[in-house]
Amino acid sequence: MRLSRPFFQLPILFDVVRLQAEVAALPSEAWVAHPDAVPGNSASRLISVDGVETDDVHGQMLPTRWLGTMPYLHQILAGFGVVWGRSRLMRLAPGARVPEHADINYHWHTRVRMHIPIFTQPEVRFHCDGQSVHMAAGEAWIFDNWRRHHVENGSQAARIHLVADTSGTAAFWQFACGEPPPREQWRTVGWQPERRSQLLTEGNKRTAIMPAAEVQLLVDDLCTELSAVSAEAKTRAAPFTLALESFVYDWRQLCALHGIDGRARPEFQRLAGILHQNVKPFAEGLVMRTNNVGALLVLEKRVLQHLLVDKEARLKP
Repeated sequence: MRLSRPFFQLPILFDVVRLQAEVAALPSEAWVAHPDAVPGNSASRLISVDGVETDDVHGQMLPTRWLGTMPYLHQILAGFGVVWGRSRLMRLAPGARVPEHADINYHWHTRVRMHIPIFTQPEVRFHCDGQSVHMAAGEAWIFDNWRRHHVENGSQAARIHLVADTSGTAAFWQFACGEPPPREQWRTVGWQPERRSQLLTEGNKRTAIMPAAEVQLLVDDLCTELSAVSAEAKTRAAPFTLALESFVYDWRQLCALHGIDGRARPEFQRLAGILHQNVKPFAEGLVMRTNNVGALLVLEKRVLQHLLVDKEARLKP
């Protein structure tokens, strides 16, 4: 999700000692390798599809057994009053890094990732769009992951953050991105054993065919970001955009004719294939203005790969 600036620190603090004790009590089997095998990166799944050991992002999200052993962390998540998607503890080994990238996939179009550092050192730096911050233990941050970003752990200790994905309520966004009060007025939310808050999790079950209104939204957003790296590339922007606009019209007509339950899947699949072939000749030199990622790649990752979903398919972000 795009934000108005790279970083926002939320005006709230948490009990670091309690958080660290809960995380330190996790057994070694709770930690798994990064799904993309990034060296030095590992994670413990807290909210996942059906609460099992998976990195899928589509389906009914539920707490895992590991979150069940951490009542304070569970209480923190529930206390925000938002619906959470896939959420994990993410561990970065001493000297390791998260390579620079931009999150361009469909999953991120309407979601933001909140970070609550639990184990960290001042040498851990989070970089986003030319800015750099240290997220201190017990703080809460969000950042614009559409922009290019990377993380470096320059310390001699592992860094562990709670990372949790949400689309957020209106109240959450006002709290996260509104004008914060002076720091001395920030709340520290400690463990409240008598409190019973409900944890809200995504029931993200997608239709077989992406609705026309969502296709329109994704295409319009892509076109807003479209930029050319040269004068020659600029001449290709108009036919590239026209192909997308034409596709939206035709997709809307197919949805009107057949609905979105998947019964006319071959026709939708054929139309998506035609779009891919139509834009390829014009894609060279067209990028996203904010992160410089190729327009064709964004179209593939954010739109084309998610237009049609098999009943049993679960797509990774």
